[in-house]
Amino acid sequence: MGHDITLTASDGFRLGGYRADPSGAPKGAIVVIQEIFGVNHHIRSVCDRLAQEGYVAIAPSIFDRSEPNFQSGYSPDEIAVARKFVANPAWTAMLRDTQAAIDAVKGVGPVGIIGFCLGGSVAYVAATKLTGLKAAVGYYGGAIVRFADDKPKVPTQLHFGEKDSGIPLTDVETIKAKRPEVEIHIYPGAQHGFHCDERASYDKASADIAWPRSLAFFAKHLR
Repeated sequence: MGHDITLTASDGFRLGGYRADPSGAPKGAIVVIQEIFGVNHHIRSVCDRLAQEGYVAIAPSIFDRSEPNFQSGYSPDEIAVARKFVANPAWTAMLRDTQAAIDAVKGVGPVGIIGFCLGGSVAYVAATKLTGLKAAVGYYGGAIVRFADDKPKVPTQLHFGEKDSGIPLTDVETIKAKRPEVEIHIYPGAQHGFHCDERASYDKASADIAWPRSLAFFAKHLR
């Protein structure tokens, strides 16, 4: 359904990405921000699913500045390699490249953003700092608590797994306390990565609730 693309950031850097378009007139557009595993098969699948829902979906390759076209699977060895990208995230660069994706699709209608893992944190920060968005959704973003003092400029929805070993519920409670205007959902028994059906931590029951919630949120705010 989709195809590879090239985006140009405000500093002239050219990065790759993936874009999927709906068969009919688009309702709007949604920027999809990757996990630490790059714009891989799963992220492309998320874009394709969003296109089937009527949105232009675009996923910028936000690791291209350090390792062009990095894509990874989910074996223990691959996870260990991918973790290098969160050792010292280049937030300014990732946000610049995220803005490039927003700008690339703003002509089709209202733009939302959704991110997973590291991308969940990027989506939250984008909601507080970037322009051109109407709504943001973040899944299990471990760094969100560090940015919770910053208020999103657009309606924001967050999803967390109760049993996420990397995001203690105390962090989620901190976010709730600091950002009462943000819609937050916690999924009982779910681990980190529960939405990804290619990961060992996939939790179908939780994903089957979270995804429709995300779509309903976008339907409400991307008008």
